[in-house]
Amino acid sequence: MLNQFRRLNINAIIVAISIYMSAFLPECSYAEDLPAAFRHLTAATDAPVFSASPGSWDALIRERGWILKSGETYRLWYTGYNPERAPLSMKLGYATSTDGITWSRHPQNPIVDDFWVEDMMVVQHEGKLYMFAEGAGDQSQLLTSSDGIAWQRIGTIDVRMTDGTKIPPGPYGTPTVFVENGTWYLFYERRDQGVWLATSTDLNVWTNVSDEPLIIPGPAEYDRLMIAMNQVITYEGRYYAVLHGTGSPMKPRDWCTYMAVSDDLRVWKKCSHGPLLPVSDNKSSGQLVHDGRQFRLYTMHARVDLHLPTRADVP
Repeated sequence: MLNQFRRLNINAIIVAISIYMSAFLPECSYAEDLPAAFRHLTAATDAPVFSASPGSWDALIRERGWILKSGETYRLWYTGYNPERAPLSMKLGYATSTDGITWSRHPQNPIVDDFWVEDMMVVQHEGKLYMFAEGAGDQSQLLTSSDGIAWQRIGTIDVRMTDGTKIPPGPYGTPTVFVENGTWYLFYERRDQGVWLATSTDLNVWTNVSDEPLIIPGPAEYDRLMIAMNQVITYEGRYYAVLHGTGSPMKPRDWCTYMAVSDDLRVWKKCSHGPLLPVSDNKSSGQLVHDGRQFRLYTMHARVDLHLPTRADVP
């Protein structure tokens, strides 16, 4: 009888949570089709365009890296680590390319090895580079650089609730930043259970626009369990986010890359096209890079793969 009561009690809790999420969390439903520029993608090569270096400090590549195209040069920052070296540490590597396909590692790699750098992205703003990354314990960090090689760690990002108090202790990672009209927008996840948004005008204190996540897992199977945001871009007057998610209950999970759209950076709708690549490909940590003619999609965990739109879809 007691076990039956416990089962009923657990079921009641689950129902209550479902009702709460439906009633109070912002809607993240499915929107119009994805623009043609992102709709049909094909692998540029059968092999990755950048991969780990067995036996080296970057024997494995971890989570999101970042690519910036500066003039005719593609610049890649990535996280490398070697599980056979103690203590385990995530380090920052750097590589360049003239075509975004063939890469040369920097001779001073790793360019950061004295503190943990993982799952990073880079914003180029007013002549300066800002890196937002996970540090140890999935704590979001800010680094700055003038050349992209020498980085200064500013510190842990201070995120506050809407009432000004600090967010509850725990991981807050995959920091994704977009800057517009003097306001910095920080999207972050907590245990991959949703995407929150905090804003700042000084890069010192960030305040949630809502203490509830703006994007939550599901309802589709491909992202029903865990999600994270990797990038925000503008396209044809709207904001588009590149996300990844999983519906795999057991490890190793299959992750996929997909997109959401917004008109104000606050209300997001997942695009009805669904995953940009088959879920079985297990390609995540995606980033769109414009090469001067079209958008390319790079996926980066645990290797860098390049995907190009079919010719018929190039605007």
